[in-house]
Amino acid sequence: MLDQLEKLLEWGGTRRKAVLLSVSGFALLMSMLGMEPLPFEVSWIAIVLCGIPIVLEAVLGLATAWDIKADVLVSVALIASVIIGEDFAAAEIAFIMQLGALLEELTVARARKGIERLVHLAPATARKVEGDREEVIPAEEVRTGDVLRVLPGETIPADGIILSGYTSVNQSVMTGEPLPVDKEAGDEVSSGTVNHFGTFDMKATRTGEDSSIQRMIRLVQSADAGKAGIVRLADRWATWIVVIALVSAGGAWMVTGELIRAVTILVVFCPCALVLATPTAVMAAIGNATRHGFLVREGDALERLSCTSHLTFDKTGTLTCGAPRVAAVRSFLPELPEQELYRYAACAELRSEHPLGKAIVRCYRKDSMQKLPQPEQFRMIPGRGVRAVAQGRELLAGNLELFKENRVELSGEAKHAAEPYQEEGCSVIFIGINRQAAGFIALSDTLREDAVATIREVREAGVVPVLLTGDHGNAAAHVAGQLGIDRVCAECLPEDKSNWIDACQKERNHVCMIGDGINDALALKTSHAGIAMGGIGSDIAVDAADIVLVNDDIRELPHLLRLSKRMMGTIKCNLTFSMALNFIAIILAAGGILNPVAGALVHNAGSVVVIANSVFLLKWGRKRSVSPPGESGGAPC
Repeated sequence: MLDQLEKLLEWGGTRRKAVLLSVSGFALLMSMLGMEPLPFEVSWIAIVLCGIPIVLEAVLGLATAWDIKADVLVSVALIASVIIGEDFAAAEIAFIMQLGALLEELTVARARKGIERLVHLAPATARKVEGDREEVIPAEEVRTGDVLRVLPGETIPADGIILSGYTSVNQSVMTGEPLPVDKEAGDEVSSGTVNHFGTFDMKATRTGEDSSIQRMIRLVQSADAGKAGIVRLADRWATWIVVIALVSAGGAWMVTGELIRAVTILVVFCPCALVLATPTAVMAAIGNATRHGFLVREGDALERLSCTSHLTFDKTGTLTCGAPRVAAVRSFLPELPEQELYRYAACAELRSEHPLGKAIVRCYRKDSMQKLPQPEQFRMIPGRGVRAVAQGRELLAGNLELFKENRVELSGEAKHAAEPYQEEGCSVIFIGINRQAAGFIALSDTLREDAVATIREVREAGVVPVLLTGDHGNAAAHVAGQLGIDRVCAECLPEDKSNWIDACQKERNHVCMIGDGINDALALKTSHAGIAMGGIGSDIAVDAADIVLVNDDIRELPHLLRLSKRMMGTIKCNLTFSMALNFIAIILAAGGILNPVAGALVHNAGSVVVIANSVFLLKWGRKRSVSPPGESGGAPC
């Protein structure tokens, strides 16, 4: 019986409630204007459509778990008002309470699909090798010790160690870094990462539920379950409100002997304005955030964000543009100008599928108007680089291993010249021409425009910026130094980021995470509030976040932090006003000055004041400070 009643109350969802509320509002308006087109009081429409669900929910809560909420007091006031014939008061109370409930529901995010997307990252099949035979089997049948073969473009089905072959693996699902990592025999690979170029054989070391991708799925699920929503304040205090209201009403009835005074106290004690205090401010703040490029997916996300003490940033794609750019070109040969070396490197990489090779070509075409000649010969060597012939010259572009295998000597002085760039986290591509070391090109990820100013304003907002990145220490330290971030944690896997946030929050700090990659999903879930980059961010990161920065403009982050604090100030002001109004109305009702209808109107006026105060949040804003010249810290992405 109770299950059927619960299903009945949930039927139709938000759309049904909005329709019933609209009809009830129209009926109340007709009653106020004295229009009586029906053979019964039209305010009864609102009592039936809005009031009965409230009474049923109160009964259901008491019957299933003795859960005393604000609905209990509202139900008592509704029934008492109807008994003494104050139909309009009962209808007005029911309408206001359902309006507050609807506003709260509209701020709650719908079911998220991030975990389902994570599950799809796990490959369905694997290529098992036994002797000369290769067999495609379901991925869940892979066992520790099995030898697996992974072809270019395939997702690695298990954690393991490469036995033979050279390749480049896209590990962004784990580290967030967009550039593939060269791998060879003896190197470890993780499930869920993608093999880019070469074919290799591997030995499985962790499979099934023990693999990296499955472990991340479980952690995201547990983090999601642990993030409980904030309970509505009126419900949190409902037990005390009900007790005080009943005692006050009973006392007034015993002292005066007038039932109408007791009913009036119950009416004015209904937490209408108290219920509206939070959702109206939240809705207005969400409207303000939307104007500044934020999509708030969780109803209580701004409330959680308001008490944030630490804001943790992912590096790639969040503080940087997420795409490599040519940072420096250095020639080892006096007779070879750097621009000419740049041109030869772009010719060699013209047919390359490697992201670094594509970046060299893209940047050259942006910096130079000269047309690149097509290479006469081209060969890509996975894990090493490329070898090409262009304009009669044999060109090499790649790492030190490529030079060793082609017997091209690289002097200690040349290696030393590249070290400062490598220490800053740049990727260095060495260039050889006709079996002679000719120079190198350094590529790096550039800072976003206004990144420095954003970090400064975050700190001015009273929040500590922290850098959490999967990149290696040198690159992380270099970027942090440019931005003025003191706290850095580098070489983080998804679990490491989550553990850092969890440890920080156990010290009674509230952490907000902002990221864009699949590897950030767990940290976004674990944090007190999560913000995802909506433009370049993965679908999984967006689904895992509470708030989405739709246009990726990080300059708006300080505004969001201040807006959340301003919203909480408005909520506290609303609560203080509504409670003060309640107690004044109780005194007037006990003194016989207010009757039930007048009490309902006082409540209505209080609700209007609360809504009006919340509306000011819609256009609230603080003028953004102008960054000093040269402080933008990067280029537009």
